Amino acid sequence: MSEKSDFKWGPATGVGSMPGGDAREAAKTVTGSFEDFPFLAELPARGPGADMIGRTAGLLVDVYARVEPSGWRVGDRPGRDTKRARSWLGEDLDALEEFTQGYEGPLKVQVVGPWTLAAALELRNGESALSDPGACRDLAASLAEGLREHLADVRRRVPGAQLVLQLDEPSLIAVLRGQIKTASTYRTHRAVDRQVVESALRDVMGVHSGDGGPVVVHSCAPDVPFALLRRSGADAVSFDFSLLTERDDDTIGEAVEAGTKLFAGVVPGVDGPLSDPAGSVMGVRTLWRRLGLHPGSLAESVVVTPSCGLAGASPAYARAALAHCARAARSLADNPE
Repeated sequence: MSEKSDFKWGPATGVGSMPGGDAREAAKTVTGSFEDFPFLAELPARGPGADMIGRTAGLLVDVYARVEPSGWRVGDRPGRDTKRARSWLGEDLDALEEFTQGYEGPLKVQVVGPWTLAAALELRNGESALSDPGACRDLAASLAEGLREHLADVRRRVPGAQLVLQLDEPSLIAVLRGQIKTASTYRTHRAVDRQVVESALRDVMGVHSGDGGPVVVHSCAPDVPFALLRRSGADAVSFDFSLLTERDDDTIGEAVEAGTKLFAGVVPGVDGPLSDPAGSVMGVRTLWRRLGLHPGSLAESVVVTPSCGLAGASPAYARAALAHCARAARSLADNPE
């Protein structure tokens, strides 16, 4: 078996974002909730630079971004917004390092993928980078280089960790369908060719997968392109389970049989009542029966997560949701049928 097929994923983890602005509290909550699959928490409530686009823009090499009223825009040199993003990331890494002393096992880090980044980051003329194929290529190359440095930093800080890279691509379907609006909002950018999309994803994933590291792509939008992500090299796909339809059955069945891990987002990402843990994964069991898959493969194939990030949740609910994911995963393992 390959190194990746032998990889020991944890049974449950989070998506990425957490409420509040206290890095130590977030790291303590995450590592306490998921002793066998923690993740680097993101705290967007702190403001620009802690948001997903700004955080990833701070990782870019030789590409700098600043905040404009319309969003993040490419600039000529690193300014205070870039410095702020890097400072907050350093704070989050310091906290993670503190609470993972001696840890050995899978550890997940998240960055925005090249297509969501290209859709959100503006060029100097105010248009999305998506409008310029050359800019998209440069952005993907810069992201890959910055990611290489970031992963190396995390490895130094948590030497016993087996890193899992998550690319957040909530805008991927809109990019593929030509649904990203131009600056005027009256038109949309043309759809990007699927082979171009796959190539950029493969290049960015290759920074980690080239060293044998597993990569998961997350999207909490409908119609996640499972087959495209598999062809691009994703080892796992993270999604909002409630958005699945029976139209997805064939591609999900093919993915599972090919060894792709499913990060099933079954716990709501915003405050609300939580069902019992077994009830939260009932839909996953039903899907397995519908696909004719062996129940014994459930715990091996599925990682339980919230449906999306928890930035919009209350701190109390976020803690409860993460604990609920861990209990639901145990239920899935103990009673797969």
